[in-house]
Amino acid sequence: MTGLLDGRVALVTGATRGLGRAIADALATAGATVVVSSRKADACEQVAAEISAATGVRAHPLPLHVGDWDAIEPAVDAIVAQHGRIDVLVNNAGIAPLAPSAKDVTEALFDKTIDVNLKGPFRLMAVAGAHMHAAGGGSIINISSIGAERPSPPEATYAASKNGLNALTRAFAQEYGPTVRVNCVMPGAFATDMASEWDDEFIGLVTHRLPAGRLGDPRELAGLVVHLASDVAGYTTGALIPVDGGRTAVY
Repeated sequence: MTGLLDGRVALVTGATRGLGRAIADALATAGATVVVSSRKADACEQVAAEISAATGVRAHPLPLHVGDWDAIEPAVDAIVAQHGRIDVLVNNAGIAPLAPSAKDVTEALFDKTIDVNLKGPFRLMAVAGAHMHAAGGGSIINISSIGAERPSPPEATYAASKNGLNALTRAFAQEYGPTVRVNCVMPGAFATDMASEWDDEFIGLVTHRLPAGRLGDPRELAGLVVHLASDVAGYTTGALIPVDGGRTAVY
């Protein structure tokens, strides 16, 4: 995939760990200048330096709390001012709180989940998409979850926020088409740092009856994001794509 995204500028939120880090690595390997974003400035700086050293492509840190509506437009404007453009947005930042029951979900937790998982991505798509549309092209990739379509009670609030992100994907594909493409990837269970806390029994429950028979490697999702970001996916927009080892194929 080297060279596929030469000259492009990509913003990845939640880029310092897990799937976001794998996506940032893959975009840089494909030639994109990557803006590494998360809430923690020191983590952004460290990961940007590591990506630059590993790929030879300059990566740039950008501390940003996507739940802060008023911080989003200045952040995107700063990227355009520094790099002259923004070509790719990957809305990856999110939180996934669990609750023992719906009754136990507080208003504060509900609002925080919606702010980070839905409201922030909406604002980022609106602002970055407007820049892309004015420039004549771009690609937005939202990272949702198969929980949006297969929710369990403990993750109801999270699933609702991700289902909303699915809906926004299709709405923005119309809003900024045909020049800006907007797609959504719905991950299943991946072997990220979060999964390192799972014991064998829980992993067995997760992978039971899973056609792939295992957890996913983050690079297997990152490759799809690079594809969607590139011109070779030029006819793909408004798509919701599960990358889940076949989980949504199982009833």
